[in-house]
Amino acid sequence: MSRFSKGSRKVSGIAAIAVAMALSLVVADQADARQGGSFGSRGTRTFQSPAPTQTAPSTAAPIQRSTTPQPGPQATNPGARPQTAARPSMFGNGFGGALMRGLLIGGLVGMLFGGGLGGMAGMLGLLLQVALIGGAIYLVMRLLRSRNPTPAAAGYGRSMAGGPMPGGPTPGGPNPGAPMNSGPMSGYGVGGGMGGGMGAGMAGGPVPPQPSAPPARGGKTDEIGVLPADLDTFERLLSTIQTAFSREDQGELKANTTPEMFGFLGDELRDNAEKGLRNQVSDVKLLQGDVAEAWREGMRDYVTVALRYAIRDQMVDRTTGRVTSGSDAVGETTEIWTFVRERGPFGAGPWLLSAIQET
Repeated sequence: MSRFSKGSRKVSGIAAIAVAMALSLVVADQADARQGGSFGSRGTRTFQSPAPTQTAPSTAAPIQRSTTPQPGPQATNPGARPQTAARPSMFGNGFGGALMRGLLIGGLVGMLFGGGLGGMAGMLGLLLQVALIGGAIYLVMRLLRSRNPTPAAAGYGRSMAGGPMPGGPTPGGPNPGAPMNSGPMSGYGVGGGMGGGMGAGMAGGPVPPQPSAPPARGGKTDEIGVLPADLDTFERLLSTIQTAFSREDQGELKANTTPEMFGFLGDELRDNAEKGLRNQVSDVKLLQGDVAEAWREGMRDYVTVALRYAIRDQMVDRTTGRVTSGSDAVGETTEIWTFVRERGPFGAGPWLLSAIQET
């Protein structure tokens, strides 16, 4: 979503040098005009780059503002060497080990000072007793452990790997879902847009079903089965959210974005209002789009899509309506949008915008 911050354009007509300086100022202002940047959350993939697509073949800009905490060094460096566990003592680390060590130390002290256990014979007897007691403790511990085996892990392990979730679609069932599109689709023509373009294939016909693939670095995956109806929803949300932002309709924005995204967009609206400006957006139309990746985390579905769309984007004075930045001509922009929905026992909730990334 292109959003412009306040900038000044002062061109003096006194001399050609002043004109050149003013033109360079305008160029610099346009370069810094984007206020939003890349922001939001993509679940556990917030700080990972989405897979490139034909719509957005370049790497997306990393997310700069997010309520998702940055992963620690161990999470970001899987090859890091784990900490070495403490080496167990020959007598154990519990109360029994402490007792054995105490008896041994006491015997040594008695031998050195000529008392207690009666010299070398007493020392050998002590060692024999320690060995017998230690062996008995070891056998008891082995017996107790064999009677209490560690239970197998359960829960969402299969789901986090892309398997079925409780309440989610069953692979091979009556509604296995449609695959993501593998190439760019035009949004023009009958049934155009993401529903008729992304979901229809290059030849205009339906794309044959494809099996879901496990996550792979650098490759597009669809673990949830994105349907044509979902693609239609993403196209609608593109126009709805842009229009609501232009009208400063916070109710509409709140209904179609996550609380985090609503907070970021609300901050931009307040910043514009404090500067006496309003971001005027119109003529939003999807030109091309495709799915970069779709995955599931717990009871949430995520879909990241690349969108190339037409838009007329201007910053105007709130009082006079004078255009302060932007052009009256319709331009094009390409961004990466991520949508999320909650899944529950009674079905899936609505798709909500959860992140925007620049390309």
